Amino acid sequence: MNNRHFAVIALGSNLDNPAQQIRGALDALSSHPDIRLHQTSSLYATAPVGYDDQPDFVNAVCTVSTDMDGFSLLSVLNRIEADFGRERSFRNAPRTLDLDIIDFDGLSSDDPCLTLPHPRAHERGFVIRPLAEILPDFVLGKHGKVAELSKKLGDQGIRLLPDG
Repeated sequence: MNNRHFAVIALGSNLDNPAQQIRGALDALSSHPDIRLHQTSSLYATAPVGYDDQPDFVNAVCTVSTDMDGFSLLSVLNRIEADFGRERSFRNAPRTLDLDIIDFDGLSSDDPCLTLPHPRAHERGFVIRPLAEILPDFVLGKHGKVAELSKKLGDQGIRLLPDG
């Protein structure tokens, strides 16, 4: 445990009981030996983006610490997605689980496998609103504080789930 890293992860699902998929993914993250789950947002229902002919999503955000580098963490997230039946049929397709690294130690990266911070997170209320709930003063790259980003984005049809 020599080099702890801090990461923000966005979670989304719109197939096979999405709220349960998100809760299961959080359990998988918290039970991983190299990941420590810190904060978790409420669950939010959101309309799909990019491809509209699909069910609404359930979204959340969590923060973790880890000794892994960003690429290793991404590999773990991809493995969890696969364990939950994720299929990548086409861009913005319905999915059982989507796990994205939004920020990793505040680093910037243009690597096609791991772009940091997430290139579209600042435009997406379904990421920013849950993140503002748990870390309102968090600064997302050059885009500023998430509380301010959330205000600017408005609700975008995002609804807090009653049991979330």
